[in-house]
Amino acid sequence: MSAIIPTYQTPAVIRLVTKVYARALLAGFALIPAYLIGYLYFYQDPKLKFEDHLFHEIAIAVATLEGLFIAYVTWRCYQSSRELLLRWMTLGFLGFVIVYAPHGAFTGHAHSNIWLFLLYGPASRLLMSILLFVALLSYGRPPDAVDRLSTVRGWLPWLALFLVVDLAVGIVANSPIAGSPAVRLSMEGGALVFSVLNIAVVLMRGIRSPLMVIFAMSVTSFALASAAFILGLPWNHMWWLAHAIFAAGFFLLSYGIVQAFFTTRSFSTIFSQEELIARVAEATARTQDALEELQQTNQKLELLATTDSLTGAGNRRQFIERITTEIARAKRGDAPFCLLSLDVDHFKSINDLHGHQVGDDILRRFVLRCIDAIRPYDYFARVGGEEFMVLLPGARLQGASLIGERIRSTIADSVFEAGIGPSIGITTSIGVAEFGRDGDTLDALLHVADERLYRAKHEGRNCVIAA
Repeated sequence: MSAIIPTYQTPAVIRLVTKVYARALLAGFALIPAYLIGYLYFYQDPKLKFEDHLFHEIAIAVATLEGLFIAYVTWRCYQSSRELLLRWMTLGFLGFVIVYAPHGAFTGHAHSNIWLFLLYGPASRLLMSILLFVALLSYGRPPDAVDRLSTVRGWLPWLALFLVVDLAVGIVANSPIAGSPAVRLSMEGGALVFSVLNIAVVLMRGIRSPLMVIFAMSVTSFALASAAFILGLPWNHMWWLAHAIFAAGFFLLSYGIVQAFFTTRSFSTIFSQEELIARVAEATARTQDALEELQQTNQKLELLATTDSLTGAGNRRQFIERITTEIARAKRGDAPFCLLSLDVDHFKSINDLHGHQVGDDILRRFVLRCIDAIRPYDYFARVGGEEFMVLLPGARLQGASLIGERIRSTIADSVFEAGIGPSIGITTSIGVAEFGRDGDTLDALLHVADERLYRAKHEGRNCVIAA
């Protein structure tokens, strides 16, 4: 039997303090970028710059490829689980990649048209934060229909929309309003607002699943990255730090996606350690119950296979196995044993006069009387309609004859009720055979016992024949 995993009770105060400590750690890790932002804002010269176009182009190219890969993995998870949150996250990653890619492509225009270079970054972050917010609002809702998964056309309008956003940003970047601080601030500030809304929704809904904790920490990084972009200037250290913070959040969220891909392919069904322990304990308990039920079923099957269903006595197959075992024991150690062959006298007339139901009831009571008359370690079996046999381990012919006589007299002295009719008296005829004296094989013993039973019937019934 498998043991159920124990759950140890701890004081409520310790549990509360531990829970608060764990959440404080998560908050502390999530806010690490804020410490760096504060340090640069108060202790670094914002005019210090690191302008390297090639490095920037390579970094954006790597980010684009990674974004495409994560978008594909997220889409595969959505195809498997049909989870709405994953569908919107797929769109969020894909939209970010398509709108963000020109930010690297137009790095060379940083001096000729700074806004064509800059505005694609905040636009991509705003788009992704909006789609992640929609994804979060769909958390826990029923999955998409299966037929929706196979329709590629459902994704084409979104691809078109992302390209339209690219075109719109390009138009704005080449328009007179591009230089207005409100343009960049509205996009970067919008990304910040939607990221904060994501965090607020997670906290208000009390979502504590491991992957959603990763989601919340990632979105916190996105919010802090937008704040750093607002505080920074192109190519200065705050600007580069903002890129690093956003990349860290993206890496963390992509780790959550990969974890989902390798497990349940769902953000909703990844469990915490406590939930896993509880589920393992529950599954172990169910397994133990199933094993006990299986054991009981096996015992019932074994009982059905070895007993007569009407009387509860052993059946012929089990009786033959018992005799075979006893013969082997007798040959090894010269241990004696005998067989009794019994038959209810005139049983056919009982069935004819009173019906088979009464006959069956008499057979059941006959068996009980016989079992009461034999020794506890003797084995009683039904081998035919009204034919029975008894295995008597350790008995010689004389002792077996006495047991047979006790059975005969018990049955003869008993009165069997016949339902609402009159009481019925029955008798039994018995033949006795001893191993070795009457044969040393199964067939020989059975033959002698049956032959003597027939002699008992022929000689007037209600008697025991042992020689």
